[in-house]
Amino acid sequence: MPLEPLLPLFHRLNREHFDLSLLRDGRPLVDLRWSDGRLTRTAGFYRRGRRSDGRELCEIVLSRPLLEPLPRQALLSTLCHEMIHAWVDRVLAVREVHGPHFRACMEAINRRQVEFEVSLRHRYPVPVEAARWIARCPRCGLGSPYRRRRQGLACRACCQRLHGGQWHSSCLLVFEPAAA
Repeated sequence: MPLEPLLPLFHRLNREHFDLSLLRDGRPLVDLRWSDGRLTRTAGFYRRGRRSDGRELCEIVLSRPLLEPLPRQALLSTLCHEMIHAWVDRVLAVREVHGPHFRACMEAINRRQVEFEVSLRHRYPVPVEAARWIARCPRCGLGSPYRRRRQGLACRACCQRLHGGQWHSSCLLVFEPAAA
């Protein structure tokens, strides 16, 4: 399916399921955009914070690589899922991820229509990329695969067991190249 403009879909879903509450002065409370192609592990996300220049950031980003080949229902489901996050955050002013407000809204939307189903987790085909690194704990020896090296990660199990759940440098993971 070719990429569809998100704004008309946003306005339609906002009218049908959110009573136009995601608008202020006729403008969306969130920015909408397709990813630049790098978002390949999740179908979409909602985020709110500050930009590097201090301006407010509030956006929904949808994965072009994952959603483009799928039917339109996948796009509608993902966009509506992220709009629920925006509604809980911006309209209800509640800090939750998939808590009771989110679930109640999701269930109400699913009861009102049959065109698509909003779910907590999407089951879209995600390309599997081999791990390039194994992160190994120097304390317990447990290894976990990673696609890229990460700074400052510690073994959760050892930090829990040895340091009361607090991060500790003695549990810092050591990255080794994965076997080819």
